[in-house]
Amino acid sequence: MSPTAAPTTKPVEAEAAPTQISGGHLVAKALKAEGVEVIFTLCGGHIIDIYDGCLDEGIEIIDVRHEQVAAHAADGYSRQTGKPGCAVVTAGPGTTDAITGIANAFRAESPMLMIGGQGSLTQHKMGSLQDLPHVDILSPITKFAATVPSTARVADMVSMAFRECFNGAPGPSFLEIPRDVLDAKVDLDKARIPAAGRYRASTKLSADPDDVQRLADLLVQAERPCILFGTQTWTSRASEKAREFARTLNIPAYMNGSGRGTFPPGDPHHFHRTRRIAFDKADVIVIVGTPFDFRMGYGRRLRADATVAQIDMDYRTVGKNRDISLGLVGDIGRVLSDVLVATTGTTDNGATKRQAWLDELRAAEKVAYEKLIPAFTSENVPINPYRVAYELNEFLTDDTIYIGDGGDVVTISAQAVQPHQPGHWMDPGPLGTLGVGVPFAMAAKYAHPEKEVLCYFGDGAFTLTGWDLETCQRFKLPILGVIGNNSAMNQIRCGQINKYGAERGNVGNLLGDVDFEKFAEMLGGYGEVVREPKEIRPALDRAREAVRGGTSALVNIWVDREEWAPGTRNQTMYK
Repeated sequence: MSPTAAPTTKPVEAEAAPTQISGGHLVAKALKAEGVEVIFTLCGGHIIDIYDGCLDEGIEIIDVRHEQVAAHAADGYSRQTGKPGCAVVTAGPGTTDAITGIANAFRAESPMLMIGGQGSLTQHKMGSLQDLPHVDILSPITKFAATVPSTARVADMVSMAFRECFNGAPGPSFLEIPRDVLDAKVDLDKARIPAAGRYRASTKLSADPDDVQRLADLLVQAERPCILFGTQTWTSRASEKAREFARTLNIPAYMNGSGRGTFPPGDPHHFHRTRRIAFDKADVIVIVGTPFDFRMGYGRRLRADATVAQIDMDYRTVGKNRDISLGLVGDIGRVLSDVLVATTGTTDNGATKRQAWLDELRAAEKVAYEKLIPAFTSENVPINPYRVAYELNEFLTDDTIYIGDGGDVVTISAQAVQPHQPGHWMDPGPLGTLGVGVPFAMAAKYAHPEKEVLCYFGDGAFTLTGWDLETCQRFKLPILGVIGNNSAMNQIRCGQINKYGAERGNVGNLLGDVDFEKFAEMLGGYGEVVREPKEIRPALDRAREAVRGGTSALVNIWVDREEWAPGTRNQTMYK
């Protein structure tokens, strides 16, 4: 070798592709195939191999401060995106802490998967750390619950669980995976890993064609029809079809649950405050994607002799709690489209003759709104909670996602707040769970970083999961929080006063006076207190600027605890 010659080097052999894979990495591959972008979790020794797999698959890990928050966030992510949300929690108390979030998703028909840890199969029934019969506990409140029996089956069972999430009306699934199943490795050729897009059928099925035609005929002939669009209108992503349906047939449309926002404020077919009048006078009532539960008086808020057609994704919901004239089961958008097409077979779909009916309801809407103006514009101190809701509605933009978390907070918001877009209203749903606000907001901001996320909390609701405002800060997911602070669990307090009298009405429901603005500041966010009505909007504007600057904000508004929604005063939620 000459003195100037470059030294020879031995070629580096390419690293051999792995021939084995662990259970946790199989979980991550299956989640990736399902389109999962993020998991919400609280760490535990049983589940750490899933984290390692997620790192390899590029799935983000958001670790929260309580497992209930993880489950609510997965639920919220599903609601916002239409994609499956996923929560990963450890065994025992990790899983039981998350049960409330699963139950809430179950009642709200929200598709999500919760994966829970479990002790090793080799230690089954031996009293291992955090061992509980998770599947037995979760089965009544999920669409699917199972134990993964072997490492080779992990990915297959994850895909199985997701299929069940979208079977009929959506809902949650649960898988427990024993620690030794997660940690063990198997040969890649022995592990079935379903390929993305290769194992799904469309769930967008329509109803019986004869029933479709019957509903079309009813609507063409109707002079005073009305329609209620519920949560399934949004979960099935049928908002555009719903608007086309109501506008083409010239039918007044009402909305509840996540159906709010289907029509923007000011739309000539958007009706808000006259549902009772419409139900009393209508000759045909169409109920879309919402059950006859307590929010509908179990069906009693519709005349007994009314002609009622019900459209739902779940056969079991149709005709439950009251008789109906016609039931249709299928994908909401597909059914609405097919019914609309069926109306085109006539020379006149009846749209013109119904204008007088819409004009009548619009006049009644004006009267109903005028009755609320004194509360909406009240200058009282402590602040009337209706004034807060009114100011929040005026504050909304086309890009604001609005979340209600509380008792009367949600009820009063429903009377005042009109979101501008589909999917821009979130509330717990029919389970009425408090504490969804921060996790819903966190998930919404993750799903839509370009949008403003505003959550109106009751002070009782905020304190259940408020610590995860720190998680929002840590992951740079700034939210705008508004707290209606009356130092009480006030919806319950109203019922106690009504039932037992004022001298016994304050038992178990009064809270301490908390300066929540300081709590926000402690976590590195922006905080402001409001005690007078005129201060509300300027404080909201300053909070908005703080959020736009990248930090979460809390506006602590002191409200009058002697003001309640009419439904609370009458305890209609229990009737």
